[in-house]
Amino acid sequence: MAGTGVIEDYVTGLSHALRGPRRPKLDMITEARDSLLDTAEALESDGLGRDEAERAAVEEFGPIGEIAPGYQEELSNVAGRRLATLLFVTVPLTAIMWSVIWRIFPTTPTAYEEMPDWFIMVARGVDMLQMFIGLIGGLALFALRRGLRRIRRPRLVTRALGLFVWAMLPVMLVSCGALMFGSRNSAGFDDYPPGIGASLVSYALWLLQLYGAFHCLSLTRRAPAPVTV
Repeated sequence: MAGTGVIEDYVTGLSHALRGPRRPKLDMITEARDSLLDTAEALESDGLGRDEAERAAVEEFGPIGEIAPGYQEELSNVAGRRLATLLFVTVPLTAIMWSVIWRIFPTTPTAYEEMPDWFIMVARGVDMLQMFIGLIGGLALFALRRGLRRIRRPRLVTRALGLFVWAMLPVMLVSCGALMFGSRNSAGFDDYPPGIGASLVSYALWLLQLYGAFHCLSLTRRAPAPVTV
């Protein structure tokens, strides 16, 4: 049975009070609506009128100002897990991809003689840094899944992960910019399809990571304000 005014107003207010990933938020709202409807139907079968049953179900469920923080905490955890998964999976893969690129490029052995002395050291340093970022992502993923029972404030893990990604951005930009600058004198790199493809993939993943980090910081900036219906 579709809900009438009282439940729908409550669910709409709850939805407006929450921010986070669209699909998990929709699932939460749907679950809350179904629970309210089930309670209202049970009360209605006990003899209450429909409107009275819905009001009683809403009162039993609790004020939005008390319910929303718990829902918001879970949405923040979801955003943190998504970013952690992205880092854990894509960053090491990116490091491996570039490691392969630098092994097969340049195509002529003498081209390395035109590169700066620091080129290989920086390239390996970037690979190690990316592996470290992936490790941090894995630790955060573990903390936001199996470690939730032991972490008192998981939203701080999500926020720290977002800050970490933004802090790593200038380091990666400077390091990768140096590698691009150092390889300019190497014959054929500007027209080297694997290198161009790897660059495009790296840029796309960076944008996804930054978007995820921004989302995490936005969701953990402050606790949801109390809302009443």
